Amino acid sequence: MGSVSDYDVMSGAEQMLSAFGVDFEKKVISAHRTPDLMYGYVKGARDRGVGVIIAGAGGAAHLAGVAAGLTTLPVIAVPMQTKSLGGLDSLLSMVQMPTGIPVATVAIGGAKNAAILAVEILALSDPALKEKLDGYRKQQAEKIINTTI
Repeated sequence: MGSVSDYDVMSGAEQMLSAFGVDFEKKVISAHRTPDLMYGYVKGARDRGVGVIIAGAGGAAHLAGVAAGLTTLPVIAVPMQTKSLGGLDSLLSMVQMPTGIPVATVAIGGAKNAAILAVEILALSDPALKEKLDGYRKQQAEKIINTTI
């Protein structure tokens, strides 16, 4: 995440990844204030066994875009709510990437969905994780089916 203040939102990704039993790293890195740290962290991600990067940031929100420019790992962006533009600035910074450097982007504050998308990507090559994901989806459907008004 770009700032420690993003953790309130990004903790949702942590909760979802933990629920699926997916190992993860969490770190505060600023694309603007700590570019050398950013470079080293992203460049070494694949060697550390990282399969997907989830990047949450607000304002100019270049964290996900810079990460995507440094790796061919999938990058999922989580735009943060901002005071000045409500997060629209973050969202637009993330979705307006140049051709060839894609960044998957979820809703403003959508860290839980970012984690689920990461799980879906990882489940493509992990049958046990696919089973957990299928079970999660089944539970979601059952909650709706069993709802009474």
